[in-house]
Amino acid sequence: MSWRIVAVGRFALGRPALARSGRAGDARQRLGRSASWHRDHLGASTPARTAPATIRFVTAIAIALGFSPVARAESIPLFAQTSSAPIAYVANSNAATVTPIDLATNTPGRAIRVGRYPDAIAITPNGKTAYVANAVSDTVTPIDLATDTSGRAIRVGSSPVAIAIAPNGKTAYVANEADDSVTAIDLATDTPSRAIRVGQYPDAIAIAPDGKTAYVANSNAATVTPINLATNTPGRAIRVGSGPAAIAITPDGKTAYVANSYVNSVTPIDLATNTPGRTIRGGQGPVAIAITPDASTAYVVDAANNSVTPIDLATDTLGRAIRVGSGPAAIAIAPDGKTAYVANSDAKTVTPIDLATNSRGRAIRVGSGPAAITIAPNG
Repeated sequence: MSWRIVAVGRFALGRPALARSGRAGDARQRLGRSASWHRDHLGASTPARTAPATIRFVTAIAIALGFSPVARAESIPLFAQTSSAPIAYVANSNAATVTPIDLATNTPGRAIRVGRYPDAIAITPNGKTAYVANAVSDTVTPIDLATDTSGRAIRVGSSPVAIAIAPNGKTAYVANEADDSVTAIDLATDTPSRAIRVGQYPDAIAIAPDGKTAYVANSNAATVTPINLATNTPGRAIRVGSGPAAIAITPDGKTAYVANSYVNSVTPIDLATNTPGRTIRGGQGPVAIAITPDASTAYVVDAANNSVTPIDLATDTLGRAIRVGSGPAAIAIAPDGKTAYVANSDAKTVTPIDLATNSRGRAIRVGSGPAAITIAPNG
């Protein structure tokens, strides 16, 4: 299998009426382009400092000009708490909404209005509240999943693009791409804390199952920063591949897997020693990764060729790529481990994948620019 190097991941976002100085201000003036544009125009490598921190697979022209991409939507109860069926929640970046999907029937519900350019979403362990990171609004929006209504936005750092919630459900951690920081939010009061400094352009965050450490993938630094969550202090950065765009941790908490979008690889990290292992080569622009509940397989989203590649974690060998929709940007696996769901940003769809056969199902229509997906833990 031949794999070429492409620069994919996510662009920093264009943002209207900003006069910020320095790198953060410059990052906000960049415009996102579609995945197909990157496949056609980008060369074989990406400069370490001048490369975009991330590629967002969206058309950001309307946002850059200051127009709202959607009309105001009502917030009404959907089906989140009306049945035992699992519910997925999809953050639609261009539409400034979240779409719930009843996974028993793969039926989308009415969209929930959130902030501008929702780029990441996480749900509390009790399944009661979702928190959405809005990259252009610089906020996090809570959603009451009993009524599917948005709460008051929480102000965080500049360009929040990733979020993870501690296993005890008490704190959310938000990666702020444009100011190289992580903001902790006390979920009892929805109060943000002082920013935690990490590496350049933090693009992804995952928390170990024991809740003691968060791991932040820094896209332009080619590192992962561990954070001691008892003290909110960062540790020594761990070197990985260029353009780390996503990170997932095995259920036993022993290993993290980091998708390196600029060099088409995945780096395993031994979390007992924070030591990177042998690089797993392959993929075309890996931008997202999820691990099955039995820890047997990782599924890596390859944005440049509209596919998902399975990796056998016992042998670190790659399986046959699974075709999905255009511009795949995110993936989530159902708690029972039977199905993966891939958000396709350009196609405005979610593709289900039967993990017993690695075959794709019928695409589910969602909002414009789906950038993130998560599944309620009670599903």
